[in-house]
Amino acid sequence: QLQLVESGGGLVQPGGSLRLSCAASGFTFSRYTMSWYRQAPGKERELVARITSVGFVSYADSVKGRFTLSRDNAKNTVYLQMNSLKPEDTAVYYCNAKNSIYGDYWGQGTQVTVSS
Repeated sequence: QLQLVESGGGLVQPGGSLRLSCAASGFTFSRYTMSWYRQAPGKERELVARITSVGFVSYADSVKGRFTLSRDNAKNTVYLQMNSLKPEDTAVYYCNAKNSIYGDYWGQGTQVTVSS
């Protein structure tokens, strides 16, 4: 059974940090591009960061220099380190696994709230 389980969300003050984790199971993790998306209330879901199966990483302009995406294929886990958080980073963050042959899968989401 394929699963993506996000964790690490919560409430943090502006300027603070959080690390999100997405633990994968039920598929060959190393063959998938892993991404984090986010969706704020009243807004469309947007791509935050992506790491390919060979480790190429890309970021949305809004998070460059503040967020770091990494993957550990031995642990079937992808991490999103978020520093210098801003109120506009408040959203539900979703983990996504995508392979052009095998499909596209989503986690259930984890809430991140940046507020004083």
